[in-house]
Amino acid sequence: MRWLAFVACALCASAQQSPFTIEQALGFAFPSEMRAAPSGTKVAWVSNLRGVRNVMEAEAPDYRARKLTSYTEDDGQEITQLRWTADASAVLFVRGGTANPAQNTNGVSGGIWIVGMDGAPPRRIGQGSAAFPSPKGGRVAFDAGGKIWLAPLDGSAPAAPAFEARGQCERPIWSPDGARIAFTSMRGDHSLIGIYDLASKTLRYVDPATDWDDNPAWSPDSRSVAFIRIPATGLRAVREARREGEPWSIRVASAETGEGRELWHAAKGPGSVFRAINADYQAMWANNRAGDRVVFPWEADGWTHLYSIPAAGGAPVLLTPGEFEVEDAALAPYRGEVIYSSNQGDLDRRHLWRVPVAGGRAQFLTLGIGIECSPAPLEGDSFAFLESDARRPMRAMVKTLSGTHEMDPAARPANFPAGQMTDPERVIFRSADGLEIHGQLFRPRQSAGRSPAVVFLHGGPRRQMLLGWNAMDYYSNAYAFNQYLASNGYVVLSVNFRSGIGYGLNFREAPGYGSSGASDFQDVEAAATYLRSRSDVDPARIGAWGGSYGGFLTAMALARDSSAFSVGVDFHGVHNWATELRIPPTEPDYKLAFDSSPMAFVKTWRSPVLFIAGDDDPDVQFNQTVMMVDAVRSQNTPVETLIFPDEAHTFLLYRTWATAYPAAARFLDAHLKPHQ
Repeated sequence: MRWLAFVACALCASAQQSPFTIEQALGFAFPSEMRAAPSGTKVAWVSNLRGVRNVMEAEAPDYRARKLTSYTEDDGQEITQLRWTADASAVLFVRGGTANPAQNTNGVSGGIWIVGMDGAPPRRIGQGSAAFPSPKGGRVAFDAGGKIWLAPLDGSAPAAPAFEARGQCERPIWSPDGARIAFTSMRGDHSLIGIYDLASKTLRYVDPATDWDDNPAWSPDSRSVAFIRIPATGLRAVREARREGEPWSIRVASAETGEGRELWHAAKGPGSVFRAINADYQAMWANNRAGDRVVFPWEADGWTHLYSIPAAGGAPVLLTPGEFEVEDAALAPYRGEVIYSSNQGDLDRRHLWRVPVAGGRAQFLTLGIGIECSPAPLEGDSFAFLESDARRPMRAMVKTLSGTHEMDPAARPANFPAGQMTDPERVIFRSADGLEIHGQLFRPRQSAGRSPAVVFLHGGPRRQMLLGWNAMDYYSNAYAFNQYLASNGYVVLSVNFRSGIGYGLNFREAPGYGSSGASDFQDVEAAATYLRSRSDVDPARIGAWGGSYGGFLTAMALARDSSAFSVGVDFHGVHNWATELRIPPTEPDYKLAFDSSPMAFVKTWRSPVLFIAGDDDPDVQFNQTVMMVDAVRSQNTPVETLIFPDEAHTFLLYRTWATAYPAAARFLDAHLKPHQ
């Protein structure tokens, strides 16, 4: 019924044909970090309204949103890592970091904060991240400067290191009885699982080996720790496909003696290389009537699925069979089940499902034309989640026995242009080697004859664009821009090229992708061929835009095929894999990485380009843009730049996006609509 009402509203609004603005399309409160309280009756999340980030909370029975914080500035300080205290009276969060895109002259410093339900302002606990409050209350553990720290929640004393230890100590996890803390100790070429006993003040490394041990998870009785062991192997400098490798395993170790045993190991072949999902733990220790079981991800059949195994040992049970991928997973402790999001039966969307941890028939929780993800189980059958569709962006939702409703209906302002947007269509075309490629086609509502077209290329590359608004803020913004372009007369094709996710192991681990051969570029070429075949596209007016890895592919399109792509906008792209990956020129991989880069083809680059980047980018070297601008400019190819001092890779300021996207649109218009 909610969908029918929305469609009726959209049809009434469809008469409004005037293009909307970028600020209208970006002007909603984007939700993230959905987190249920231990009691299962409260939920918190982060709301980002035009760069103003705040912690929100809602609770039973009505689940109506209210602000816990009162930040008012578009200051670029992210809020992440929400955690409830054990009694659900307060929420811990990390705010800010080292980036200072707003150029605060007092500087910035990332810190851990706590805010209660009583309306008092948040209080800073210390500088660090990965805050984890004790399940018995009173204290919080966090990591900072390679150490594990402890601090009282009431602020009665300053934070102090819990112990001194070698290695980079990260991600503390309290045992359920509050007596011990497990953590990961990074040692450069291997890592260990450490356990600190607070009463005896002793430190023990459990089941040590030469491998990468990570993701500890406590047993319900606090006596054991399960963790993931990934073999330490020498990998090549280039990012080549890894369809198989030395098998990973799940280990269980005694917290009291440190002795460990192998619970399970992957078979050779598909699934032997570990792939994580979005979850608090990769080995989720569940307790149900049939006894303890460990739930974990594995892609033995070429698709990322959930399996479970008795904690005492035995054969794993496949919980989610089929040709689809699980993305999010969360235990529903009140029912002995796991709630997960996947693209089951709908490869280009996400929906929520529920399955018993011991195995059985999965039950769908959401289906239709929407996108549902980020489940946060509450008491009984209730759960919070994020939901979007083709025209409405992600919103915080809750499903209870009384129905499903939006927790923050004010998140979208009255002028949000849902009725002026288009419903992207799923299109499938084949690349030169026959590989099937999925895309989303945005068509303008009104067009006269053949329209200009733009190919959008996502980043990652471990990403998938969907038939609706994305759950990642970066791609939610990109979706808004694609809708804006369509409203201004463009046909937009968003391409899910090989090396992305959603279509199985072999598609993701594509031979020769990226720095090991740029095989994914042929999917970009196939996108242009597909557009040229359409009667509503002007084949002489096709451009490209993308960011990060999508910037790399945009630059490849312009450098290798300026005849097909007549203009491009490149956001913080990689342009020379050899220097980005810091491969010495004397190593054999240097030539392969360089030859897989736009820089290797710059001499045939003739199409105009706009480079957009921040110069405090921690993910892609800013020098990638500096070098490519110089190379393109030196051969008299038309080039423009838009540089944001002190801005990060994923632009942290709303006003940066609100400047960059209009500039990109004007640049595309100047070259694809020169007479309009």
